[in-house]
Amino acid sequence: MSQWKKICQVTDIPVLGSRCIQRPQGPDVAVFRNAQNEVFALLDRCPHKGGPLSQGIVFGTSVACPLHNWTIGLDTGCAQAPDAGCVQRFSVLVEGDAVHLDLQELASVGVGEAA
Repeated sequence: MSQWKKICQVTDIPVLGSRCIQRPQGPDVAVFRNAQNEVFALLDRCPHKGGPLSQGIVFGTSVACPLHNWTIGLDTGCAQAPDAGCVQRFSVLVEGDAVHLDLQELASVGVGEAA
């Protein structure tokens, strides 16, 4: 059973944008909102060269990495072909306007990676 941590309101995330969530350990988490008000969370690190996905352009259910324009699926964390690679995803729970992330994933996913 998951334990959830409220991190923000949906309206705190810009439409077609993101918000960075800092953690005590490990890379930041980028929380994205698309035009349909769907919310996604990924490690804020492109699988290509580690670019900050939170600074990318959101379109549909994808984000374009600001460094080399790789397209990463917000729902899968995977790069669109011909590029290859995946970034770690985080489970998201939206209740009303509140956005929650899984506490166990926040504590463990992407922790211990090279900076």
